[in-house]
Amino acid sequence: MITVIYFWRIKRVNIPFALIRMAIDRILLRRTKGVTFAKMLGCGKGETFTPSDADPTRWGCLVVIPESQLVALDGSTTIRAWRNKSESEFRVVLDPIAATGMWSKRKPFEPSVPANFDGQVVAITRARIKASQTLRFFKSVPPVTASLHSSPGLISTIGIGEAPIGLQGTFSIWESMQAIKDFAYKGAAHQKAIAQTAEFDWYAEELFARFAVREIRGTI
Repeated sequence: MITVIYFWRIKRVNIPFALIRMAIDRILLRRTKGVTFAKMLGCGKGETFTPSDADPTRWGCLVVIPESQLVALDGSTTIRAWRNKSESEFRVVLDPIAATGMWSKRKPFEPSVPANFDGQVVAITRARIKASQTLRFFKSVPPVTASLHSSPGLISTIGIGEAPIGLQGTFSIWESMQAIKDFAYKGAAHQKAIAQTAEFDWYAEELFARFAVREIRGTI
């Protein structure tokens, strides 16, 4: 099984189209042949994770599917609808290296690549924040995101989410696995956030996954 992620940039005039397709495509993607897991994603700058961070001109989807169905997915009604309305399209094909935690009470990514993979790596974080911890979480985010955006080895990052509040995550591309480890374990801001997570237990559900980049098409 491979993981495929698309990001589209649309004109503001097409925002109503995006809102409608977000609702429709949640169902259509899950009914697509071979798909075992699918999520439609809103996107943002990934700086504050508040509603003001959202970018209504950028949208995406994540799909777990057999490699044999990749061409069919790329030509599906859902993908073509977004492609026809977009100014730009980015697609990345990924092989899971490791994943901890759960997404919507599931473990969608089955590792298939060795942990010592040598090449570009994608990291995905995703969390469901407890309502009682939302404000505390928002206050802790800026130092971590500032550290992330300035991290050596980071190629690109954006915020992702299934809803404006409460379901937050990040998508980032790195030059290597070592670059991710350096950010995660050597960055003071990130270490503080890890400690606060243990102290305040602000996630109802969380997931952290790393992937080997197999193929990139377009620019993010």
